[in-house]
Amino acid sequence: MACTGLLRLLLWAGLGASAGATPVWCFSRLEEDAGGGACAELLSEERVPLADCCLNPAYGYKLRPQGHCHTCRQGSWGPWGPWTSCSVTCGEGTQRRGRSRSPTGDEDPRDWELRACELPCCPEPGGWSPWSPWGSCSVTCGAGTQGRSRACADPAPRCGGGCGPGEAEERRGCEGRTPKCPVGGSWGPWGPWGSCSGSCRGSGRSPGRSRSRRCDSPPPSTEPPGAACAGAGTETEPCPGLRPCPEDGAWGAWSEAAPCAVTCGLGVVTLRRACDAPPPRHGGRGCQGNSTRRALCGPHGACPEVQHWGPWGTWTPCEQRPWGAMSCQAMVGRQRRTRQCVGLRAGGPPCPIEDGISTIQLRACYNIQHCLLPGNWSDWSAWGLCTPPCGASPTRKRIRECQPTYPPYPPTVTPLGSAIPVNVTFWGAPRPRCPLLDGRPLRVEEARPCLHVRPCPAPHED
Repeated sequence: MACTGLLRLLLWAGLGASAGATPVWCFSRLEEDAGGGACAELLSEERVPLADCCLNPAYGYKLRPQGHCHTCRQGSWGPWGPWTSCSVTCGEGTQRRGRSRSPTGDEDPRDWELRACELPCCPEPGGWSPWSPWGSCSVTCGAGTQGRSRACADPAPRCGGGCGPGEAEERRGCEGRTPKCPVGGSWGPWGPWGSCSGSCRGSGRSPGRSRSRRCDSPPPSTEPPGAACAGAGTETEPCPGLRPCPEDGAWGAWSEAAPCAVTCGLGVVTLRRACDAPPPRHGGRGCQGNSTRRALCGPHGACPEVQHWGPWGTWTPCEQRPWGAMSCQAMVGRQRRTRQCVGLRAGGPPCPIEDGISTIQLRACYNIQHCLLPGNWSDWSAWGLCTPPCGASPTRKRIRECQPTYPPYPPTVTPLGSAIPVNVTFWGAPRPRCPLLDGRPLRVEEARPCLHVRPCPAPHED
C-alpha cells in the first residue's frame, strides 16, 4: 500500500516496555447507553500505541476487542461497561460491571459495582422409559446383532436436567437362519449419455457427461448375499463444443492517501481501489467487498484539553439578607452555587451557555435546617448494590427511613419587580419525629449476603 508522507502505517510488530507503548484499539468517541458505556467510532482495525491514541483526550481505547472501554481524559472516569452475565444458571447469583480512568499516580484506575441477580429455572432430572422390544437381527445368515432402545421421557427432564446412569440403546448377539447359495450379479446394457455437468469451459474446469448401467442381468442374490458385478456402473467423458466460462474480477492496489485532516492526535484518511486486476470477463462477477477503506494518519502531537463545564458545586446555606439564616419559618431566602469552565484557554471561546446559565445559579428557598417536623416511615427501598464489589463476603441492604412531613409553605413566590413566579425549594436537614420501629427512631436496615460471587479480574487483566 503506497501512502503520502503524512500517513504513517501503524502496523504494530512488537510491544514496548512502557504502558504508553501498549497496542490498543483506538476510538474517536465515548457514549453511554442503557446497557452501559461504550467506545464508538473505531478509528481503524489496526492497533496503535496507547500514547498515540491518547494524544487526543476526547478519545477512548480498548485493550482487547471485547474488553472495557477506557477514557483518555486524564483522571476522568470512563463510562460504565455492561453488566456481566449472572454467576449462576438458576437461583440467586451476582453480576458485576466496571469502569476505568487514566491513572493518576498510585491510585487504582478501576472501579467496580456488584449487584444480585436471580434466574428462576433450575435443572430437574428425568426418568428412563421402559425398554422397547428387541429388534430384528442384522443378518439373515450367520452371526448378527439386534438392539432395543428407551427414552429419557418418564418424566422428561426440565431446565437442562438429564436422566440417571445408563444408555439409551442396547445391543446383543443373535443367531441367523441357514444360508442359501449365493448368486453373482451381471451387468445389463449401458444407458444413454446424460446431459453435461456444465455449460462452459475454462481454466481448471472440465465439464463432462456420463452414462450408467445396472447390475440386473441377473442381480446378485440377497439371501445369502451374492457377489456384486465387477467394474464400474458409470463412465464419464468430456463434453465437446462448450463456450468459455465467465471470469470474475479482482481488486487492484490501494491508491495513495489524501493529506491528514487533523492537526493533533490521530486522524483517518480514505484509500480507494478498482476492480481491474483483472476486470471481470465473459459475464463474470465483479469484485466482492468495499472499494474504499479507512486508514490511520498521524500522530501530530497532543491535543488541548476538551473544553466543558465542570460539575456544579454545593448550594450555599439558605439565607435572607440582611438577617442571615432564617430557619423553621415561612420566610423565603436565597442560595447560590457555581461551576467552572474546564479547559478554558486565554483568548479562546468560553463554554457555551446552557439554558441561560453559565457559572452561577440562584434559587429561592425555605431554611428547615435542624427543624423539628412530624414524620412517617417510608416503604422498604429497593435492594442496593453488593458491597464490597471485589472483597470477601459482600452483602446488600435495604432501608426504611423516617421521612419528614414538610410544612405547607407556599410553593412559589413572585419576586419584587417581576410578574413571573419562581419555585421555592426546601433546604436543610430537618429532624423528623416518627413512632419507634423495631426500637429505632429514624432508620431501620435489613441486610442479606450476596451469593455465588465471581472474583474480580487481576490488576493486569482488562
